[in-house]
Amino acid sequence: MKYSLSIILLISLFFFVDCSSKKEVKTIKIGMCSDVHLPTMYDAEKRITTFIDSMNMAKPDFIIELGDFGIPEKKYEPYFSIWNSFPGPKYHVIGNHEMDGGTSLEEAVAYREMNNSYYAFSQNGFPFIVLDGNNKKFPDQKGYKSFMGKEQLSWLQKELISAEGPVVIFSHQGIGTDPNNPGERYSIENAEEVRNIFENHNKANKANRIIACFNGHTHHDFAEEVNGIWYITINSMAYKWLGDEYEHIRYSEEVDKDFKWIKFTAPYKDPLFTVVEISTAGFIKMSGKNSSYVGPSPWELGYPEHLRKFVRPQITERVMEFSME
Repeated sequence: MKYSLSIILLISLFFFVDCSSKKEVKTIKIGMCSDVHLPTMYDAEKRITTFIDSMNMAKPDFIIELGDFGIPEKKYEPYFSIWNSFPGPKYHVIGNHEMDGGTSLEEAVAYREMNNSYYAFSQNGFPFIVLDGNNKKFPDQKGYKSFMGKEQLSWLQKELISAEGPVVIFSHQGIGTDPNNPGERYSIENAEEVRNIFENHNKANKANRIIACFNGHTHHDFAEEVNGIWYITINSMAYKWLGDEYEHIRYSEEVDKDFKWIKFTAPYKDPLFTVVEISTAGFIKMSGKNSSYVGPSPWELGYPEHLRKFVRPQITERVMEFSME
């Protein structure tokens, strides 16, 4: 059987396009840090500068900090300026300590030039959703919150329906297991409700499924996969909070006087942060970073041994696989 040259070329073109579309792989690179805690960490300027300098070399597609950065006081303006010096896109997540010192949520959001405390954006064909775990569970609730309210969750469901591509979630408080009590409770009070939304979405939208949720808050080095979704806790840039029963002056009396909370922490000698590469080929790669404690380790001070697995001055290098099928 003979075919005309035009038909052969047409068949070849269809074959090429079909194969090319199957082989098309999208990747994105993200610079990520969490829990800088400007009011607590005396050398915060050096830490943020180190992060931005490193990102200027790594050239990620964007950078994001996962909350507890600082409050909008004049003395912290230089630190926010360092963050804003990154030439590419940059994003914030609202942590619980963003509202310290009487700062309102609205003030914290406005200072960062955010349109809302929860929002969505896309880059390189990947949809990203930033959530806010600081909603009130009931109207007159005081103190720190760890909850995602009905209005936000309704918005989340609508945003997921319109998402195209593998979805990545950012929050401050975790939606996965709290490593302080593995298997017992979650970082936000209604995490099970939120995870049900995630999993129901994934059942109905395999090509646009949620693949990973990144959070800070607990200052742990931790990752787990639950029903096809990775929940990853990014360690603090600065320290592990221990509490007043583990009080220890680690720098000097002068530093302790100016930074009154630092003696209740186990500071990391070097700032911790990571670069995360995500590929539609089905993997998430996290760069690792190791440091050491300034002064005695938590274990030398009698910190609970069962937490040793997650409490460490490092971010572990990881390769995590996911499926879009």
